[in-house]
Amino acid sequence: MKGFALGQYYPADSVIHRLDPRMKVIAAILYIVASFLCKNFFAFVLLVVSALFLTLVSKIPLKILLRSIRALIFIMIFTAVINIFWFTEPDAEPLLAWKFIKIYRGGLFNALFILVRILAMVIGTSIFLTYTTSPIALTDAIEHLLRPLAKIKVPVHEFAMMMTIALRFIPTIVEETDKIMSAQKARGADFTTGSLMSRAKALIPVIIPLFASAFRRAGELATAMECRCYHGGEGRTKLRILRYHVRDFVALFVIFLFVGGIIAINIFGAKYGWVYTM
Repeated sequence: MKGFALGQYYPADSVIHRLDPRMKVIAAILYIVASFLCKNFFAFVLLVVSALFLTLVSKIPLKILLRSIRALIFIMIFTAVINIFWFTEPDAEPLLAWKFIKIYRGGLFNALFILVRILAMVIGTSIFLTYTTSPIALTDAIEHLLRPLAKIKVPVHEFAMMMTIALRFIPTIVEETDKIMSAQKARGADFTTGSLMSRAKALIPVIIPLFASAFRRAGELATAMECRCYHGGEGRTKLRILRYHVRDFVALFVIFLFVGGIIAINIFGAKYGWVYTM
């Protein structure tokens, strides 16, 4: 988890940085939808190309983007293994058969496609949201998009503030966890050997001070907000008023074009039997 970059803002002068934060939230949602719509090889090729394109346009170094993937490596490997060994094709010959374990060609494709989908979603959403959008701008964007819910007495501003604060403090909590684990290791704690139960018990001296530190930070943040006379969204004014520009609508058109391309590839792929279809 060391170096986990989710929630960190990377300042740069790029087209994506200059987009309206509301448009970037919408684009991130559409990008996730497009990732789940991919059903064949060519659709995933387009998804990979889009992730590379976003990386180049955002001017964010690739090594920084890869930090956001580091914490998901275990989940990605576990998901790939599950798809490899649990996928069955009754009418197909397995590539490898050993006792009750059978590996099919479709299972390998499923594992590859799921890995590509996770990588693309993490890179795309990180670029659209945390890396190119400051926490304050993200709060304003969420508040504006959820503003219709305020008519039914939903505390939109408070909800947006809580989401942004939680996102902002993810790197802080990860860093705090690393410090506590290093301190426990210096006192002789072992987190890597022994049975699963013993390693879980070894994490108790980490979890307790981590919770105490989180509550302490929450109290300090609440006190700081009260000292600055923060009392919610009622009657508050904005230093920067969000306004749409031509580039925002161009970006929205491009993302809609991307989603439409994914759908079109799926339709033609199902019609003409392109390569392997999930």
